[in-house]
This record gives sequence, structure tokens and C-alpha cells, in this order.
Amino acid sequence: MRVTDEKARTFYLEECAKSGWSSRQLERQINTMFYQRLLASRDKESVAAEIQTTEPKPEYEQIIKDPYVLEFLDLPANEHFYESNLEQALIDHLQKFLLELGRGFSFVARQKHFNVDGQHFYIDLVFYNYILKCFVLIDLKTGILTHQDIGQMQMYANYYTRYQMNEGDNPPVGLLLCAQKSDTLVQLTLPEDNRQIYAAKYMPYLPTEEELKRELNLAEFEKLED
Repeated sequence: MRVTDEKARTFYLEECAKSGWSSRQLERQINTMFYQRLLASRDKESVAAEIQTTEPKPEYEQIIKDPYVLEFLDLPANEHFYESNLEQALIDHLQKFLLELGRGFSFVARQKHFNVDGQHFYIDLVFYNYILKCFVLIDLKTGILTHQDIGQMQMYANYYTRYQMNEGDNPPVGLLLCAQKSDTLVQLTLPEDNRQIYAAKYMPYLPTEEELKRELNLAEFEKLED
């Protein structure tokens, strides 16, 4: 497993030591270009901070990646499938999905049900991150993300904040995992000081080098715009 980039090599060495990755886990992280995908995140400062510390502060951007690569699900790249299919595939490959999510995640619930004045709601997947001490709520969207989806996730996060948090917990994080999204729509829907709701794309196949370069260039361009 040769890593020619010096910064990438240092990153993998430090993360392997901190997280206790097995050789198989390390191999997958290298093969799926984990380092490059973290760099493609819009919040490069948080990425850099995470590399330097073993006890990250509760800044939720540190645990969100974009995109998530789900090549282990063997999903069709250009065919339609239902959100229930995606959810079942993630449950069937839960160990690999936990590895893709990153450090500190444990599985809590699937289709978490709660009732509000006779209306029934179901959160697709619930995890807990023991490093940041917060619940992570995931809603799966196989189409284009809408402002209604974002509003619904905000309601889920409010429910967990008010009724499910334990003593010592930090506020929950809501992650909308979608096939397509508009960063502008996400920014306009959420308050400017949002630190709780995030949207990220999933890719059902390993991205090519060209696709990763486009993600990196887009992230850099959007950062300059901000």
C-alpha cells in the first residue's frame, strides 16, 4: 500500500495510530481515497484540526464528509432504486458503513419512530458519536434534496434535542444523505450560524481521479465565493 503523497502518508499514519485501524481498514481507506475526500470537504480548517488532535472539540463539521463513497453496496450507478433499498443495503453492510462514516460512531436505531399529536414520523438511521457525545440522525434521499427535506430534518433534530438527549450530551447532528443537492438551497434554508444540519452527497461507486479533482476545485471555488 504505497502512498506517494507525503501529507497523505502522514495523515494515514496518524489516523491509523489514533483510531486503531486494522490493516484491512487502512487498505480500504487508502483505496477509497479517504484523505482526498476529506480535503474535498468545504471546511478544510476542521479537517486540519482533526488531524492534529486526538480529542476533537464538539465542532460537528469534523465528522461530516462530502461525498460519502458507498461502493461496497454494489448499487447501480445509473439506475433508479428506492430509499428503502438504500437503507436496507446500508444495514446489510453496517460494519463497512460505520467505517465510511468515520471515527466514534455506534449504531442506535433504524426507522426511529416518534409521534407528535397523532402524526407519525420515522428517522431512517440513528447513530451516536461517542467522541463528540451527540446523536447523529441520518435521512436518506435518492433524489434531489428539497427545502422540505431540510425542514423535516430540523424538526427531527429539535425532537432529539428536547426529548432524547441524555445528561452530558451535545445537541444532535442531522445529516441528509442525498444523490443530488444544491449548496445554495441548503444555505438559504438554514440559518447563517447553522452548526447542526448538514447535507452530503453519496456516491454508489468509487470516484475517479477526475471526479475527485472536480470536487476539490468546486470546494475551493465555493470557499473563495464565501
